[in-house]
Amino acid sequence: MSETYFKPSDLKKFGDITEFQKEMGEKFFDYYGTVFKEGALTEREKALIALAVAHTVQCPYCIDAYSSTCLQKGADEEQMMEAVHVAAAIKSGATLVNSVQMMNHVKKVSM
Repeated sequence: MSETYFKPSDLKKFGDITEFQKEMGEKFFDYYGTVFKEGALTEREKALIALAVAHTVQCPYCIDAYSSTCLQKGADEEQMMEAVHVAAAIKSGATLVNSVQMMNHVKKVSM
């Protein structure tokens, strides 16, 4: 079997990011932990948002982690896929709305 860049086992090493820069790594984990605590949004809602964002940034580690977290927080497969579709719609909409810049430019240089 060939070696791949993405190694699912590396997700377990996430905590090691403090190894080369302890202070900033610890600050990140403090912030990260605070963000995902129950607040105006439930932990389940935050996990669904994280899963959707993970797909838009195409992070396989985050997709694995937040797929599991969503299930642990009580989300079902339909809710998870709906969250991914929301992310996909926003990403494609953002791509398409930027076509206005292209259209404006083409109209300008075509005159």
